[in-house]
Amino acid sequence: MNTRPNGRAYLAELIGAFAWTFIGAGSIAAGDANSLTGIALAHGLAVMTVIYALGHISGSHINPAVTVSLLVGGKIKMFDAIAYILAQVIGAIVAGFVLLFVYTTATPANGFLGTPALGANVGVLTAIIVEIILTFFLTMTVWGAAVDGRTAGPAVGLAIGMVVAMDIFMGGPITGAAMNPARALGPAIASGHLDNWFVYWVGPIIGGVIAGLLYPNFFLKK
Repeated sequence: MNTRPNGRAYLAELIGAFAWTFIGAGSIAAGDANSLTGIALAHGLAVMTVIYALGHISGSHINPAVTVSLLVGGKIKMFDAIAYILAQVIGAIVAGFVLLFVYTTATPANGFLGTPALGANVGVLTAIIVEIILTFFLTMTVWGAAVDGRTAGPAVGLAIGMVVAMDIFMGGPITGAAMNPARALGPAIASGHLDNWFVYWVGPIIGGVIAGLLYPNFFLKK
């Protein structure tokens, strides 16, 4: 995560966000072909693969919540954070439209191209709180495994990929367990299904900010 951003880093963030969205949302769009286990593993493996493939280029934030967390924690400058987030959003939107090309239409049967959605009887406040908690676990793992690095070592990609899968096992039926505003927005725009879109920005960003304030001030080795 301690890379020096440049044009290559922004491109790596775009590709990484594309991969997370295309594979993750695509695993949901496949419908009954994938169980919750398959969906969780698809997301986790996509994130893990991107970290090992491109982490040395950009740090593989591939998630605005992670970038904001590292911005709050002083690990990335404002200009680069904005560029990262723009790249992530563009990559996710492109992935959403590629999924629309693959499936030709967005319907409830394909989960509106894998757009995260609130479960039955789940209110907006509950959904935001769940997304805060799930993203807090994710961003804390990024801080501990990638930024601090005293525990994960070469397994950093596995650690972060598995926390994504872990969160989906619990939160998938409740909110879709987006943990990533770009991942949620990409298929939502492509499908035109923007219900509760703000949940997936407010919750993850707050979760990332909490981790970005907590870890460097209380846990990071000085």
